[in-house]
Amino acid sequence: MTKKRKRQEDFQKVKLKVGKKKPKLENATDTTFKTKAIQIPEQLKEDGVLPTQNRKLNIKDLLSQMHHYSPGVKHNALLGLKELLSQYPFVIDAHLSSIISEVAAVFTDKDSSVRGAAVHLLQFLASKIRAEQIAPFFPLVSAHLSSAMTHISEGIQEDSLKVLDVLLEAYPALLTDRSIILLKNFVELISHQQLSKRLKSRDKLSWMLSVNPNRRVTSQQWRLNVLTRLKKFLQAVVDGSSDTEDEGLQEQDSSHSVRTPICISWKLHANNQQHIQLFESGGLRPKIDSSFRLRSLTSVMDSAEKGLSSAENLKGFIEIIIPLLIECWIEASPAQSAPILGNLLESESQQLMQQVLSIIHLLWKLTKRHDETYKMELWLRMNYLVDFKHHFMRHFPYSLPDTVKHKKKDPCKSNRNCMKSSNNIDHLLLNLTLCDIMVSLANTSTLQTDSGWLDMIRKFVTDTLQDGSKLNSKQVNRLLGVTWRLMQIQQNKVATEPLIKAVYTLYQQRNLLFPVRTLLLKFFSRVYLKEDLRTQRFRSRSKVLSRWLAGLPQQLALLGLRNPELSNQLIDIIHSAASRSNKELLQSLQATAARIYDPLEGTLVLLPAEAQRRLVQLLYFLPCLPASLLACLSRCCIMGRMSSDLAATLIGILHMRSSFAGWKCQVQDNSVNDVDYFSFLFSTLIGFSREELTSLQGIRGKPHISQTQLSPIRLYLTDLDQFLHHWAVTEVICHSLSTIPSQSQCFDILQTGICKYLVGLVVIPDSTAGSVLCAINKLLDQACMISENLHRFLASCCYSLLYFLLTIDREDAEHLQKRDMLWRSCISALALLPRLLRLMLQSLQVSRICREELPVVAQLLRLLMQHGQLRSHMITNEFLVQQIIKDIMTLKSGEVQEQWLTDLHYCFNIYLASHPQTPGPVNTVY
Repeated sequence: MTKKRKRQEDFQKVKLKVGKKKPKLENATDTTFKTKAIQIPEQLKEDGVLPTQNRKLNIKDLLSQMHHYSPGVKHNALLGLKELLSQYPFVIDAHLSSIISEVAAVFTDKDSSVRGAAVHLLQFLASKIRAEQIAPFFPLVSAHLSSAMTHISEGIQEDSLKVLDVLLEAYPALLTDRSIILLKNFVELISHQQLSKRLKSRDKLSWMLSVNPNRRVTSQQWRLNVLTRLKKFLQAVVDGSSDTEDEGLQEQDSSHSVRTPICISWKLHANNQQHIQLFESGGLRPKIDSSFRLRSLTSVMDSAEKGLSSAENLKGFIEIIIPLLIECWIEASPAQSAPILGNLLESESQQLMQQVLSIIHLLWKLTKRHDETYKMELWLRMNYLVDFKHHFMRHFPYSLPDTVKHKKKDPCKSNRNCMKSSNNIDHLLLNLTLCDIMVSLANTSTLQTDSGWLDMIRKFVTDTLQDGSKLNSKQVNRLLGVTWRLMQIQQNKVATEPLIKAVYTLYQQRNLLFPVRTLLLKFFSRVYLKEDLRTQRFRSRSKVLSRWLAGLPQQLALLGLRNPELSNQLIDIIHSAASRSNKELLQSLQATAARIYDPLEGTLVLLPAEAQRRLVQLLYFLPCLPASLLACLSRCCIMGRMSSDLAATLIGILHMRSSFAGWKCQVQDNSVNDVDYFSFLFSTLIGFSREELTSLQGIRGKPHISQTQLSPIRLYLTDLDQFLHHWAVTEVICHSLSTIPSQSQCFDILQTGICKYLVGLVVIPDSTAGSVLCAINKLLDQACMISENLHRFLASCCYSLLYFLLTIDREDAEHLQKRDMLWRSCISALALLPRLLRLMLQSLQVSRICREELPVVAQLLRLLMQHGQLRSHMITNEFLVQQIIKDIMTLKSGEVQEQWLTDLHYCFNIYLASHPQTPGPVNTVY
């Protein structure tokens, strides 16, 4: 009982009374607290600056979700980014740095869907962001790409190639700046390093093809994928290294290329409006011959920064990649044990072989960009010619099994050279690429050693050119490149003539594509220029080449306007050969000239202005310019289908070909007959053919005819454009006529032509009347004798023109622009020929005209009296003027005197009545 009582004392229960509070415990926690209100109005406002997408997430929200651990959240964030940036493109510029860094970071994400969404977003961004915008952030993108390409995960490596495709398509120049790092990544994708026992002493690592059974594709397919991207990457390096020419027709010696002349306008040069820059060697790439060379910026860069522009880096990469490519070739090449007819290849194998050869071909092109090209070619030959002959040429040429089902029979498609598989593989391009690689390793000094495999290539090239198959531009480009190299290796006529003949066989095919025709023209042009550069002692003209040149003018005439670009190329080649006095071409050009320079459907009037200029220049080289051709050229000048400046150039060339050019040396006999030359000048001066002038005689009334009762000549009003063109040509004709030594004889010829073809016509164009007066003013001197018929004709022309000028409506803006030119011609003729003024005044018999024409006659008399050049002549003819005024007063007697009559009296009293009738000095002709 004692122990039980003690236990109860230790744990006694406290009895609580009703209504009493429970006492606080000693270890009780105080849970009371106080609160205060916090004002956050800015945070509660909706963000009106940053736009949102459908899920109400802005750019910051989406970028923050890119760091989420869940692949689904990151995937949705990438999709949301694409949606947001599609709706609001301006967000890209504002947050470009954050977008690029976050998207590039998921290149190595573990989830394939996230990487796929990143690739699609990158592809979208590439179409919106320019290269200069992304350039500051591209090192970060390239670093993430390198990380993805060298990642341990096979899926990340495969997706890295998709990223590479996007960047190569959008930013090739930026990507190739880090070529050394990316090239090493390419190598690591298909191979691994292995320390060789033989190379331990030299501390070198050999690379061997790797096989990964964990990949979703076969090893051969994986290598094909990698090599396809490597080829695109090297192509970008080649394109960005320098200005590239056509790869198939690239010539070692740039001095043989066609040069573009510098067009100089001497008028602008004389007025200091155009400066001429001269080079020792002109053309598209002017060069200055000098033994000194400036050090390029690449010489002060680090070796890694130079990339493949450094010969050391290029050699190092070739030493690594070529053995790997040969291993890939061996795996894909046909079985060596049992020979197969035609060396048929499977589709995937040929794709891999094509990529191998394309990569080697691009590397070969890069070696030619270095200064010491010969040493580089020698190094390549020493290291790789034996392997290439053993592996590449062993089963040459290669072909594909015919697996294509043709719906229609086509001789082109049935041809073995046009065969393509379902994967659109071109086996001819494979063989041509191999030929291009091999011939680049040969030269003239090694011809005897390499004759075996060179003969195989020569036979293949010749057969391909002659078998009549339809080739595309890429095939022809490579084919012509190999042909050109073969011709450079063996330059004797026995070896080159069959190759030129084979190319000419292809050139003669009908319906060739324009790029193919262009390549063939460039090839023949280069061969011709190369042949022409040889000295006369060793020159041996190719018959095939002469036949090709002789056919060019006829092709130009037949082509017309169907293909202006091709016509321009033909004109350039013809001009080049004509300037070198090629006999066959000049004979063909002479025979075809009438069709080329036909004024209605000739090549000259159909082509654009620049081509017209080149065709006009060809006239300088024509052996003979007969009367029929000069008639065509005259019509071309006056029809307005070429510019007045070009017409002036044509007239100048004909003047230089004539006997009146003032050459000190003897010119070519009978190139331009004097009579034909004067006929050309007169026909061009008149501006209308005899048939056109005859047809104009039946036109009556306004708005095309200006007619007065005091002159037998009615004026045909030409359009303003036609008038201005004719007037510009007239000035050139007048200049040419004025340079002829015997001016009096020239004037007699002009007078005879006017009297024969113009005197007696009732309707004459206004431009023709003005041109005749302009020519008379230019040629007339004291020794010239003018016939009475010409005097009366010119007087009638002057009054008809002056009457037309005084009756032009102020609203007629078109004819108002003719006023100054025609007025100067009339006044100059009247001032130069006093009898002409007297005859015109005698013809003003006001009794024969209607009253509406009287104010015009009065205004004309008033202007003639006021003109300084004519004042002395008007004083001489004061009696005639006074008689005309009396006749006018007689007709107006009994009527209220009008203002124009008062003005006429005033001018007569001021200028004539107060002066004695003594002839004063004649002013200078305007």
